[in-house]
Amino acid sequence: MQTLRFHPSARVALLRPLVAGFGRGLPRFVFAAGGSRPLLPRPCRVLVLLNPRGGKGKALQLFQSRVQPLLAEAEVSFTLMLTERQNHARELVRTEELGRWDALVVMSGDGLMHEVRPALQVDSGGVGMELPWLRPLLLQQVVNGLMERPDWETAIQKPLCSLPGGSGNALAASLNHYAGYEQVTNEDLLTNCAQLLCGRFLSPMNLLSLHTASGLRLYSVLSLAWGFIADVDLESEKYRRLGEMRFTVGTFLRLAALRIYQGQLAYLPVGSVVSKPPASSTLVHQGPMDTHLVPLGEPVPSHWTVVPEQDFVLVLALLHTHLGSEMFMAPMGRCASGVMHLFYVRAGVSRAMLLRLFLAMEKGKHMEYDCPHLVHVPVVAFRLEPKNRRGVFAVDGELMISEAVQGQVHPDYFWMVSGCGEPPPSHEPQQKPAPGPL
Repeated sequence: MQTLRFHPSARVALLRPLVAGFGRGLPRFVFAAGGSRPLLPRPCRVLVLLNPRGGKGKALQLFQSRVQPLLAEAEVSFTLMLTERQNHARELVRTEELGRWDALVVMSGDGLMHEVRPALQVDSGGVGMELPWLRPLLLQQVVNGLMERPDWETAIQKPLCSLPGGSGNALAASLNHYAGYEQVTNEDLLTNCAQLLCGRFLSPMNLLSLHTASGLRLYSVLSLAWGFIADVDLESEKYRRLGEMRFTVGTFLRLAALRIYQGQLAYLPVGSVVSKPPASSTLVHQGPMDTHLVPLGEPVPSHWTVVPEQDFVLVLALLHTHLGSEMFMAPMGRCASGVMHLFYVRAGVSRAMLLRLFLAMEKGKHMEYDCPHLVHVPVVAFRLEPKNRRGVFAVDGELMISEAVQGQVHPDYFWMVSGCGEPPPSHEPQQKPAPGPL
């Protein structure tokens, strides 16, 4: 582990009053003058976790040239730690003394990284193949590490910040969009996100809790993808030297050999939330209670929607607006508190239409085609049960074998540095009474 410490030059600053115990144990918060928006204090101290392999191996150089001068000007002192292996950031935050920092900053892209460890054997497209281990979104590692701590309820309240440092950069692009900036890529996106950190405004973010048939529980800060999107993310790794263009190349190649995936999809739409959770809900683990979920061995509750079709091109659960810095997947906007976007494409869509949809996605125009095979639903929970082991899941860039999975959104569960003018609207659906016994 390489650790570097930097402090900005001393200067006189007027400190705003600190707010103790804000939310669920939030440390060192201040409020903007004349407003109610929480801020990081000034000056502040942050821990930066950086993946040096990101950005074609130039992530550290980009941080020093693009980010460090801005932090010095904004009176942000930092300690820089370089991650060295898979899940290193996750291990670090499990034991880190969080009281030393006002925020945790992560700099990395989305995507893949070959590890010196055995490859995971999966069946993709009906053919056995070895695949490199995915490198999860670094922020996802940090969030899962925080949720594994004994003091997880307090730890998850530590403000987080995401700086783009590779390809993909979906979360950074979403935060850039929320701040009202124009859609940009590469160094311009990094500069915008660094300016958000210097601005110090905080916004609450939804968190997706996931359970798999094998007993795994994990948390997602961005997305779960199955089918076409996961395939493109995975198989375009060999073109990483192309940067963002690798996704375009991967899309064309996958369109040439389009796959169909069979599975059962069900979801709890926003308008069907009941006031009382299912009586058989027994998903008790460390972490928040998933009150909308029942064990995977049981049928979904009767007030859920079960998609009749079982042949899909892709399924995507998305917490934010972007899938990449040039993939504006959810032009309908930022999710309300406690809600996520659910997209799926049914089998039968032509290759030509699918290509048009993905090309239009750069500007968020794909929904204007009114493609009958493309469905979008705002939901609070979902369940996906693949019928075989064909394909893989990608959760925030992390490879998972194809198995039954379900998830529920927890509203406003952690804090991120963001330029959002206002927090997302609170979703308060017209709740229906819980269904009685049949």
